[in-house]
Amino acid sequence: MKRMILCGALSAALHCAQAATPAELLAGYEAQARKADPAFAGFSAERGQRLFTARHGGEWSCATCHGNDPTGAGKHARTGKSIAALAPTTNPQRFSDAAKVEKWFRRNCKDVLLRECTALEKGDVMAFVLRAGAGSQP
Repeated sequence: MKRMILCGALSAALHCAQAATPAELLAGYEAQARKADPAFAGFSAERGQRLFTARHGGEWSCATCHGNDPTGAGKHARTGKSIAALAPTTNPQRFSDAAKVEKWFRRNCKDVLLRECTALEKGDVMAFVLRAGAGSQP
């Protein structure tokens, strides 16, 4: 019985440790970007949009599956599986779990950039997605 209680408490603690808000995730990427480049001057939604919509040597861009507007649903280019909107304003589950965010950035950056994204790139893409969800031009 003690073992079950301990497992439950650990599971809850792990879940809470992964919960995040977009602002917390951006703060983490900002700290990483500053560490990598002390001249870091902030994230750019414009750079994020360019990264999101352009191909970078691979077959796909982010927009290939997610669409050009992060507030809308997408569709995986290879599997045809539907993809929920990226913008938290239309999909509150997005950017609410740090582990999931890192999993999908790692996987999708390798598909699009053929490498993992830097903290600056992740922050720029998040700035673009969050701006789109706030009603500004995506």
